[in-house]
Amino acid sequence: MKKHQSYGILLLALLFSGTVSAKLNQFVGASAQFGEWSLMPSQSKYATSLGMAGGLGVHYELQANNGFHPEQFLFNIGLTVTGGKTTFNRKSNYLVIHPSYDLQEDLFDYVYDVRDRTDGYTTMALQLPVMVGMQYGRFYFLGGLKLYANMMTRAYSTATLTTYGRYMEWGEFRHMPEYQFFDDVPFKANIKTNLNIDLDASLEIGARLGIINYAEGFDVPKRTVEYRIAVFADYGLLDVHSDRKKNVFDVPDYDTNPASPTYIYNKRTMIDLLAMNDIMSTKGFARRVNNLVVGVKFTVLFQLPKRHDCVICHDGYHSTVRSNGGRRGGVKYEE
Repeated sequence: MKKHQSYGILLLALLFSGTVSAKLNQFVGASAQFGEWSLMPSQSKYATSLGMAGGLGVHYELQANNGFHPEQFLFNIGLTVTGGKTTFNRKSNYLVIHPSYDLQEDLFDYVYDVRDRTDGYTTMALQLPVMVGMQYGRFYFLGGLKLYANMMTRAYSTATLTTYGRYMEWGEFRHMPEYQFFDDVPFKANIKTNLNIDLDASLEIGARLGIINYAEGFDVPKRTVEYRIAVFADYGLLDVHSDRKKNVFDVPDYDTNPASPTYIYNKRTMIDLLAMNDIMSTKGFARRVNNLVVGVKFTVLFQLPKRHDCVICHDGYHSTVRSNGGRRGGVKYEE
């Protein structure tokens, strides 16, 4: 029963900062983190992406205990700037079919065969963590939520493109550049895109570094700088991808009628004006995409100065007081 009461006093101290028995220490500091960043599509032909991400942050932390137990309650908020890159790889083909006419005005399917496609995403984001936890001796943990506001995202896509014709009567025609059937054409795209705002569930578990003095007393040196190292994981609760209505390629509306003066073969090839879209913005990519970052975090915290009580004032020493009907007397000492 006493243990539960102690935790209750601790929480009240945090909320109201007025509980006499609670010891409150305030810290400000900075952190650096680095780890693996993945985007995890569900119900998709694509596997989880792989990449790296890092960040630098500033923090405010309140540490509180009730003066009777070594456990300390932690409340941490801050602001972190993060950046990273993660990449999807897919070796199988993806086809985009465009109905067309050949030079003999026969109808056929003009096929864009995309192979060895990669889609890399780089992003810069602001992260706002709100974390609570405990520390005991060298061990500590924090858990809570982090709001990811993605500020800038770019997609870098590469692929190898082959085109060929597919006829119902004669099958496929390939390796004929004079008919616009090209082999193994490198294709690249650098696209500005966006990731949605994300809310991540976060867990951080680690250790306090350096010398920790557990002794109490007025003349005992106090630890005013905290060093920590931890492992952490952030898992996205929201779907971060959007704009899922695009084709893999935006194919221009070529004029494929040989009788027309703007007939495509008189102007340019069938791949000159192609625009490749990033894979997460295309139709059927995935039902949802969740964010995952797992890594290592180093934190340093500096304790803010706090007002200390006067030691001799605790003995109830009072200056000259009025006594004996208003006349000034000497000093009065109260036990």
